Amino acid sequence: MAFVVPAEIGHAPYAVPVLEFLLNSFSNVHVIAVREKLFPRLSEDCWLLYCEDRNGRSREIHFSKIDSFVPSVAPPASDESIDWADLKTSWTGRLRPFLLPREARSAYLATARRPDTVRLGDFAKVGIGYITGDNDFFHLSPSEIQRHQIPPEMLTPTVRRGRCLKSEVIDHQTVRSWEAADEACYLLKLPPAHELPDNISRYLDSERGREARQRYKCRIRPFWYSVPSITRPDYFLQCMSGSVVKLARNDAGAACTNSILAMHITDRIKASSAIPRWSSVLTKLSCELDGHPLGGGMLKLEPREAARLLFAPSDASHELFEAAIGVMKLWRHVSSETD
Repeated sequence: MAFVVPAEIGHAPYAVPVLEFLLNSFSNVHVIAVREKLFPRLSEDCWLLYCEDRNGRSREIHFSKIDSFVPSVAPPASDESIDWADLKTSWTGRLRPFLLPREARSAYLATARRPDTVRLGDFAKVGIGYITGDNDFFHLSPSEIQRHQIPPEMLTPTVRRGRCLKSEVIDHQTVRSWEAADEACYLLKLPPAHELPDNISRYLDSERGREARQRYKCRIRPFWYSVPSITRPDYFLQCMSGSVVKLARNDAGAACTNSILAMHITDRIKASSAIPRWSSVLTKLSCELDGHPLGGGMLKLEPREAARLLFAPSDASHELFEAAIGVMKLWRHVSSETD
């Protein structure tokens, strides 16, 4: 059996039961990672899957990595055989780390197992921001606020997208710069109530409001205009990035949309020693290994993936990890340090 498969087979949670099924059905399971795009016009990266001897069983996956696909009568030689039980224990069933040289993987695992190394989930809870159902209606600029006479107590500053995280801190000065540019940086934050001020009611009953209330997320809420799950996290974390994943402290008391990861500190002692290491090569490599690539070279972090990010007091394998970051970026088609 041979298939062209999405490269997600190397990292997606749903790939784990697929690989387990194949191992229980074939004596030989071989995954071939292909760096250059098989279909250049598509953003989707593809790998190859080859299985033989049906009704057999295996406890290891043969893995090969090649730069480009060249037709052949047989699969390429296996670079290494990966024990399935160890793959699940050490790498949560992900094959992507095996794009790295063995020395880099061993050093990474050794660092992860050190007693002074922590994961982000050890000191913070990571989730997503609110979902409005209609961002254009619920996000207002200063000029719109003035025009509709929205009371300040019914507004909260918000971070709408990852590119807003241009510095390590989002503070009141940052918000003022958004205001000066007349950006839609305020969320309409209304309580679930039957009676609202007249100016709010007029805005809700405007043409834009009548359109917004028909949208799915608004339509299914008990009070369509009351956006749920609005929180003010301690930090904002990019969930989609280009070259470097950005983290910003929330000094403005702002909220954020579901385009941003919201990070709430649960252990301030651990956080105080770990967060200053955010720009370390270990944590950058962890972003590459625990996150996953999207089309166009983007790197995405889901909340559960962000919770696994590693922090250590020192980088004993600095050069090794730096080279490993370059390898992972090469495989997701990123070659520069610019977002």
